[in-house]
Amino acid sequence: MSKALLSLLFFSCTISALPAAEGSDYGIGFSSPHRRCGAVSQFYGQTANDWQNQNTDQWLAKWISDHANDISGNQYGFAGAFGQWALGNPDWSCRDDGSASACDLDLCDNRVINSRGDDIRNSYYVLESVNRLHSYFAGISEAFEVSAIASAFSKEKWSETFYKPKNSDKTISTLKEVLNAVTTVLGIGAAFAGLGEGNALQGAIGGAMAAAAGGAAAAGSIQLQADKDDTFQKDADLGAILGKVVTESMKSFTSANNELMAGHNYQNTGDIKTYLQGGAFVNFGGVDKPAVTDVMSRFLIGNAVNELWRQQKIFILGGGQCGDGQGIGTGPKDYNVCRDGKAWYLYYWHEGNGDFLSNKQWGYVTMPPGADKLGQGDYAGVSVSDVINSSLDSYNVAEYNYDASKAADRVHEALQGGWRNPGAQGPSWEGTFTIPVCDVSGAISQDWKDKQYILEEYDDDARPVWCGPICSNDWDKTSRFINAANMGNFKSPKHLCSIDIHY
Repeated sequence: MSKALLSLLFFSCTISALPAAEGSDYGIGFSSPHRRCGAVSQFYGQTANDWQNQNTDQWLAKWISDHANDISGNQYGFAGAFGQWALGNPDWSCRDDGSASACDLDLCDNRVINSRGDDIRNSYYVLESVNRLHSYFAGISEAFEVSAIASAFSKEKWSETFYKPKNSDKTISTLKEVLNAVTTVLGIGAAFAGLGEGNALQGAIGGAMAAAAGGAAAAGSIQLQADKDDTFQKDADLGAILGKVVTESMKSFTSANNELMAGHNYQNTGDIKTYLQGGAFVNFGGVDKPAVTDVMSRFLIGNAVNELWRQQKIFILGGGQCGDGQGIGTGPKDYNVCRDGKAWYLYYWHEGNGDFLSNKQWGYVTMPPGADKLGQGDYAGVSVSDVINSSLDSYNVAEYNYDASKAADRVHEALQGGWRNPGAQGPSWEGTFTIPVCDVSGAISQDWKDKQYILEEYDDDARPVWCGPICSNDWDKTSRFINAANMGNFKSPKHLCSIDIHY
């Protein structure tokens, strides 16, 4: 046998015996050869856990510190300097400037990144994260359109569904208060866009999501200040103004992209390290635009309904066992939740007509205006259970003092601490509703007059009787509840009492 033939047989046997790494881009085979992309390809399929396990946060912080002069000397700041170092591309700006290629990743056979040795892996994670953060801002910008955000609000006199005004001027001033909640909703929407509905909010990436929420809220505050003189004369205008504020705020928020890519701090929410921490964007799959718009709309509707209801005698009573039967009355069957074995009921005290000859002179309890519209049609995304559960959580956090500032703080705490994604929870998230709550379970062991009428079912003749400190058996808390529910100096609940009532 010739030496040439022996050599060919030996080569053939050797190639056949070589193992090919599963999923590798540089295994050898005859039937389906893979393109060689270099060492970087073994790190594809990255996750946030990979980022964390490789201590990429610390690696990036050190790289920025060690390359401060390169960053300051590059016209594109951080992104340009990192692109030069990791890709050999000094024009890798990742700016939002209309360029379709400013943030492209062309890693296959890139000699620069494949020559980085032990730094290849962390370099790749940062490159992917920067690229995907850029796509996040682009997706946010496209997700918010005036027509989508405003659709449920742009209806003539829609608020009258949820409000029985004594004058139209009051209706308009009440609706304007809805704008106070917009900045928090913007933050919730921004974080939801980064996390989505099904992704777990790990503590390690919570800081990045809190930064994103803070950035969007800051942009919203700036926009609201710019639009502070906007007025609307009818209910339908609310949709147009909300749409404008939300859309312009998010456009402003996307300017964070350019600030972060340059290496700057955006609105005191953090720099590129903050937004990438924990691997928050290392495998980000893109903004689900319809889902984000839906979440924003649901929260805005919830805030609007809450603001309208908070101007009326609307409240929540409960705390007794589900099913009642404890001697303090029976609540409405269709407007309640059973939570942790306790029943909670939603009420609206319809004011009486003042006619002493009428059995309705003292008013009666019924469902709040428009409550029967929730969960369907334009309001399908908000339910009665959302109203009650959100209000209970608001009450447990801040009693009757859950305001816009508290709402913003709690969203930040939830995201920063990694214990909740408010957008994924939806409008049952605390602060969406702040209907005053009164725990009447303390009355069960008391012998108050007519305590069997503390809870009532909805009826034109249903008039609760509260002859005691019904809220937690505490006069001060009961008084705070009465005032929060707009029933100060309202005599109906106590007109049958034979003792002095201190509320």
